[in-house]
Amino acid sequence: MVRTAESRSGEQDLAGRLRRTAADVFGWERLLPEQLTAMEWVLRGHDTLVVMPTGSGKSAVYQVPALLLSGPVVVVSPLLALQRDQIAGLPEDDRTPGAVAINSDLGAADTEAAWEDVRAGRTRFVYLSPEQLARDDVVDRLAEARPALFVVDEAQCVSSWGHDFRPDYLRLGQAAHRVGRPPVLALTATAAPPVRREIAERLDMREPRLMVTGFDRPNIRLEVRRFLDEDERRRAVVERAAAEPKPGIVYAATRKESEQYAAELAALGLAAEPYHAGLRAAERSRVHDAFLAGEADVVVATSAFGMGIDKEDVRFVLHAALPGSLDAYYQEIGRCGRDGQPALAVLHYRAKDTGMQAFFATRAPGREALTQVAEAVHDHRADPAGLDELHEDTGLTKRRVTAVVNLLEEAGAVDTEPDGEVRPAEGVSPGRAVRRAQETAEEHRRTDRSRVDMARAYAETTGCRRHFLLGYFGEPYDAPCGNCDTCDAGAGTEDDAGRSAGRYPTGTEVRHEQFGEGTVLSEEADRITVLFDRAGYHTLSLAALAGHDHLLTVVRRPGEDRPDA
Repeated sequence: MVRTAESRSGEQDLAGRLRRTAADVFGWERLLPEQLTAMEWVLRGHDTLVVMPTGSGKSAVYQVPALLLSGPVVVVSPLLALQRDQIAGLPEDDRTPGAVAINSDLGAADTEAAWEDVRAGRTRFVYLSPEQLARDDVVDRLAEARPALFVVDEAQCVSSWGHDFRPDYLRLGQAAHRVGRPPVLALTATAAPPVRREIAERLDMREPRLMVTGFDRPNIRLEVRRFLDEDERRRAVVERAAAEPKPGIVYAATRKESEQYAAELAALGLAAEPYHAGLRAAERSRVHDAFLAGEADVVVATSAFGMGIDKEDVRFVLHAALPGSLDAYYQEIGRCGRDGQPALAVLHYRAKDTGMQAFFATRAPGREALTQVAEAVHDHRADPAGLDELHEDTGLTKRRVTAVVNLLEEAGAVDTEPDGEVRPAEGVSPGRAVRRAQETAEEHRRTDRSRVDMARAYAETTGCRRHFLLGYFGEPYDAPCGNCDTCDAGAGTEDDAGRSAGRYPTGTEVRHEQFGEGTVLSEEADRITVLFDRAGYHTLSLAALAGHDHLLTVVRRPGEDRPDA
């Protein structure tokens, strides 16, 4: 398409309006080129997926255009503390549009007042959790307000939480349709190419524009310490947290351990606080606010803490156990060094950690729950039921029903109509629906277990850790990085990490004889790492593949059209 002088002028005018709004209202004199491009896509009504590192200003991509849109902006945010932080971060200025978080903490009168502000146009930002958008009354109110943009913040949760822990994440695409299907903007700091595809599919995004910037945070030093003895590891974590510049975050595997580590650090005279989902909301808010205010030296937390925290001077993130995936690990270490100054990320690892993480990675609805829901859907084939009615019919919790319906839908056993009613797929009996769902659940388990395997491989690699970590996200990186423990030891050299041999460059789509279709995430001198659609992450030896072209075939190289397109 030939761009005319008039179209170029229109683009420049749009960019100018965005820059002026950013400067006048938010005080941002400069927008990054990536931010500005994504903002322009949003204003033009394109579905957009933005992958930018923590601290790079992803929120600005919807905050600035919001002032130029004609209706309210729905922001789906996973945690109440994160919603509160995002609202608190807006300028206190008459020109700043109002913002409200509608959640279970609001009383009836405050909730009604908030909706009235939305209806009257006094509030532009409406922050909601996925669970709020599962409520018919909330969806109906939003539909009446005619939102101009539907934002999913921390969009990686669509993949990592949606299958079971937060099943309403997988129904956000339907929620967007029910409120009028405004343009959808998805924001995340971590998403490898296959995960980006999953986010776009789950949110039912229409030909989304994709903005991906580099994953590397070169100021964060990467280290792994391996232990055989648990007491020795505990001492090492406490000593390192006590010795490093403050403030910092320690991630523990369990609520009990977060309290034990905090108590040990407090006994050394540090202002250390535990944080986990078992604490009362008021206590979590107190710890959260104390950390932001610089009144806490160290927060010892489960994975619930830190998402979206706008604190630039965190100097270290220590992990007291293996994380469940490198996706989670990158999110968590990304909370240090946001000011660009040197920061430290240390993983304290025992091989036995893998068993606990694998256990956590295998949760899925059981056969009994699948059977109950499948039979209830089948019973309603003449008068389809929504999730609320299925919840009443089965006696299962609403969250469990949602997780089961999601699984049945992914397995092709049921369909959900735009109005939320669930119908059995044509010709699929309840028994067959259950079998299909169990097969799909097993695929999830394989992928989750493979994510644990990749986290273990990162902990055990003798090559450059930055090369390994960025390769997991599909970003080529030539070792050595010079800022990890293996590079310091002389192990993470370019010869060890290897330059890409070029046969399977990052992003190549392949088909394996056993594992099926997948995407190459990284290629080293002697191996490639592939994320398979149904079998999860696998590392394949290039020597084993040599001379056996039938084992792994190339479907599409980066930049090529698929042969079936």
